[in-house]
Amino acid sequence: MGADTKTGDEEKQNGNSFDINDYTIIKEGDAEILMHAKNEVFYNKTQVNNRDMSIAVLRTFISQRKQEHEAMLARRRTKAANKLSDAKAEKPGDSVQHNGESNDGSEVLGETSNGESCSIPEEQTKILRGKGREELKPPRVLEALSASGLRALRYAREVEGISQVVALDNDKASVEACRRNIKFNGSVACSKVESHLADARVYMLTHPNEFDVVDLDPYGAPSVFLDSAVQSVADGGMLMCTATDMAVLCGGNGEVCYSKYGSYPLRGKYCHEMALRILLASIESHANRYKRYIVPVLSVQMDFYVRVFVRIYTSASDMKNTPLKLSYVYQCIGCDSFHLQTVGRTVSKNNSVRYLPGFGPTVAQDCSDCGKKFNMGGPIWSAPIHDQEWVAAILADVKSMKERYPAYERISAVLTTVSEELPDVPLFLSLHNLCATLKCTSPSAVIFRSAVINAGYRISGTHVNPLGLKTDAPMDVIWDIMRCWVKNHPVKAQPSDHAGSVILAKEPVLQANFSRAVASLSKAQAKKVARFLPNPERHWGPKLRAGRTITSKHVSLLGPKALNAINNHENGDGSNHENVEEEPAAKRKRTEESVDS
Repeated sequence: MGADTKTGDEEKQNGNSFDINDYTIIKEGDAEILMHAKNEVFYNKTQVNNRDMSIAVLRTFISQRKQEHEAMLARRRTKAANKLSDAKAEKPGDSVQHNGESNDGSEVLGETSNGESCSIPEEQTKILRGKGREELKPPRVLEALSASGLRALRYAREVEGISQVVALDNDKASVEACRRNIKFNGSVACSKVESHLADARVYMLTHPNEFDVVDLDPYGAPSVFLDSAVQSVADGGMLMCTATDMAVLCGGNGEVCYSKYGSYPLRGKYCHEMALRILLASIESHANRYKRYIVPVLSVQMDFYVRVFVRIYTSASDMKNTPLKLSYVYQCIGCDSFHLQTVGRTVSKNNSVRYLPGFGPTVAQDCSDCGKKFNMGGPIWSAPIHDQEWVAAILADVKSMKERYPAYERISAVLTTVSEELPDVPLFLSLHNLCATLKCTSPSAVIFRSAVINAGYRISGTHVNPLGLKTDAPMDVIWDIMRCWVKNHPVKAQPSDHAGSVILAKEPVLQANFSRAVASLSKAQAKKVARFLPNPERHWGPKLRAGRTITSKHVSLLGPKALNAINNHENGDGSNHENVEEEPAAKRKRTEESVDS
């Protein structure tokens, strides 16, 4: 570490063909980068949450990969030992003695106690002797869209066990900045990270099955990179993918979402989770074309983007299960009722399994609760989007080295909430929306959770929305609970054709029990662990694409101070430049108070 630091200091002193005074040094984790005041190379401080989460998942992936390899070797040794014992059992009383390896390397001659010879495959004998162990090579990582190279540098410097990080970008200024930052970070970075000027799609297509981890973090939609990315990941490797085009994924432009991802979004309260599931369905679709399939280990919505971490495997037979993991969504336009319909189903007969289209429709033409029509969206990924064992391992790793994560508070809060989600329940309800439909006062989350639990169903929160509730209770049970609540808390009369009036006109079949249930609070809630944190500073969000001219209209993205600093740098001392005014003190005070609360 000392030698590495020394090399970095030397780079800082002499600049190595560039004037360090023209740059700002930005430190994040163990990495430091040089950023020019001009908007030449993209960098967003907000993405520290994304980078920290990726490092935590990558550490767990390396650990799990090692365990899986050791388990595979153990199975091979057991299998070889069983075959050898079966060979001995064929000649009772005979013991096998090895004569040595054959010259052609195909088999070894053994001799039994009665002098007869037998053949033992070389693979088995090597395993039995402890030789021929397939060494697990250190993982190689591809950062397909590297920009400044900060993420690649953090991977190389902070994650143990990585052999190489390849950083790509098709922008010459970004590649130059990345190479400058690699030198600035010293010997460890120089030995592990390499930067290339290349189109990520072409590079991944020409390097199939080469990388154990492929990281896609584009500015906008990742859809154009998915086909080549699923081919570049080695079998059992991991694809990390970010999508920031949330307006498209959340239903703002449904036709655009369908053209990019092959799914139609719906504008429900669950739209951010649906965005995650649309992205997973799209990755699965691309993988299926090459007899591959995905296994999600973690899928999160944070800040202004969604981020998924999936393992990719190759199996023509397992790939057939994909239609069982996809569903269409029927969303009532009058109330909050939604229903899922799987794309496919299976029928088992004797030892054979047939794959058939799913039964449908799962709903009538009109909603059974309020009588309105349905919008149909999807298909979305309706299988689990997290592996709870992975989530527990990632969270334990993060807590064990909290000082290594600049965004520890935020990512630990997200992981804690994810660990308490119901894994097998797609999408969620909003208690406030249910009450808005009925025009009634809202019960507390604890009371509503207790009613669902007392009715014999499960319920949990969701990391996507602090007001969201995941439950396996059917919608008629949910509305019965709300009808019982309204009986005790009457509402004003509404027009008869109003969705809430139609729902309340029906008598509840289930008599809800609102007495407090033991499990109405999650463990984190009971311990008062923070789960939804405010942004750490103002203007915490997306930033301007690299290369665009920064003007006063970008104050909402960058903030007045950052914008003035950039303008002053471009205009010398800024004496002839009109600075952007700060927000009024009263407005700033109100905003700060709302964040503190």
